[in-house]
Amino acid sequence: MKLVSAATVNRSTTLVLKKLFTRAKRTWRFSFPLEPIWKDHWLQEPRERVRELKAHESSALRLATRDDYTPVFEFARATGLRLDECLIQWDNVDWQTGWISTPGKGGRMVRTAITTAVREILLPLRGHHKDWVFTYVAKRNRSPGASYRGNGEIQVRGTRYPITYSGLKTAWKRIRTTAGVKDFRFHDFRHDVATKLLRATGNLKTVQKALNHADIKTTTRYAHVLDEEVASAMEALTQQQNRDAESRKKSRNGN
Repeated sequence: MKLVSAATVNRSTTLVLKKLFTRAKRTWRFSFPLEPIWKDHWLQEPRERVRELKAHESSALRLATRDDYTPVFEFARATGLRLDECLIQWDNVDWQTGWISTPGKGGRMVRTAITTAVREILLPLRGHHKDWVFTYVAKRNRSPGASYRGNGEIQVRGTRYPITYSGLKTAWKRIRTTAGVKDFRFHDFRHDVATKLLRATGNLKTVQKALNHADIKTTTRYAHVLDEEVASAMEALTQQQNRDAESRKKSRNGN
């Protein structure tokens, strides 16, 4: 049986109880002489890792991906959406407004911009399926007794079918194994996009909106990228100061 995570206990139990105590004290003027010391009940949470895709890993993954699965993986790379959020329907795509809107984590609506990269991924897929954006081509026939499709269809070789959640997970495991990429989950595409976006913009608020984080505290896990930028800026400043000092020295010697 899977245990409840420390984060779930902290946010769904401890934090809720603390808020109830606070509300009772402020609104109804109750006093609690033996109120728990909440920080003593806050469980330690494992630090969320941030995994960035290296250039050679990126190339290996692309080479290991089947042509019909390439669009959905390129879409994940371009948007940073979660696996289930990548399985979009054409009704979710609004070409006029330039946004893709889908239900996301916690029932929140996830809005994804149709950037140039996203547009180039989606346009060639029109006409493949009337409802679903990402599809695969069946490589062989499947009989009803062996692998009957739940939508009432028998899989026919050469026919396109919607990529499912389980199908995408299976394909990802196969691609990762073939590419020889270790310790990189599908969800890490999300971390990769966030890290590269923050490095390019230096703006945590932009990354928060791009990843549809409800709380910017979640986005601060990528703040180490800004530390890298600070280090680079300090190094550049030191080099400039050295050049200025050398220039002043030459100027004095010239006089």
